[in-house]
Amino acid sequence: MIVGLGNPGPDYRETRHNLGFRLVDRLVERWRAEESTDLCRCRVWRAPGAVLAQPQTYMNRSGWAVECLLEVHGVEPDRLLVAFDDVALPLGALRLRPRGGAGGHRGLESILASLRGDAVTRLRMGIAPAAGTEQHVDLSAFVLAPFAVEEREAVERLLDRAADAVEVWREMGIEEAMNRSNG
Repeated sequence: MIVGLGNPGPDYRETRHNLGFRLVDRLVERWRAEESTDLCRCRVWRAPGAVLAQPQTYMNRSGWAVECLLEVHGVEPDRLLVAFDDVALPLGALRLRPRGGAGGHRGLESILASLRGDAVTRLRMGIAPAAGTEQHVDLSAFVLAPFAVEEREAVERLLDRAADAVEVWREMGIEEAMNRSNG
């Protein structure tokens, strides 16, 4: 199961905080996944051997929806990958990890609390402000703003690399995916 985090609705579609949703959109297109309905307040697609989802509960309340999806689809948490934006990483950077803390990300924090553990694979996609501007940025406003025109090409490359990382994770496991994606 691949879950991309974001916020529902057209006002948030192009924001930095919706990078997880955009990754799921990219995978849906690549895998020609078919949309289905679900009881867990999520948009859900099915592809051979995979479920892709976008919780519609808003970022900070994703935990219940993800826990529900795992239960409904009979997926164990160790077969879950959660993708999301990260302001602690430079724009374009990827970090794939098999477990760990939330690192200040409220969406991941909600999921870890609901699942009562930290053994959840996570794919962090960097969106950090340009070097030298961090101390002048209101992070809430920053993550809820769209990418600047000059950032869009880097974002498209990031989404392609992130989709590649998910495919390697799915086909070859976490170690190979980390070796190819991190760094």
